[in-house]
Amino acid sequence: MNYTIKVLEENIDTSLVASQWTDETTGKSYANVFKLGSPCNFPENIQQGDEFTFTIDDSVKKDCAVCMAFYPTPPKSLSIKVQGN
Repeated sequence: MNYTIKVLEENIDTSLVASQWTDETTGKSYANVFKLGSPCNFPENIQQGDEFTFTIDDSVKKDCAVCMAFYPTPPKSLSIKVQGN
């Protein structure tokens, strides 16, 4: 449930995402990423590396049981709604 999402759109408000972030587990660096703030509503059929369209949605309910196992994520978090899924 510790998802990191990279924004591919160039017209992103950079105050909403981490402009540069390094995954301390892999040593890989990423630009324009955020932690998924709505893991309970994230579609199960989307896999690592998949591209998808989303909107920011602060109305998404955030209360649910999630795994508390640690995996590094960016410092910024957004709740999103996946479009067309």
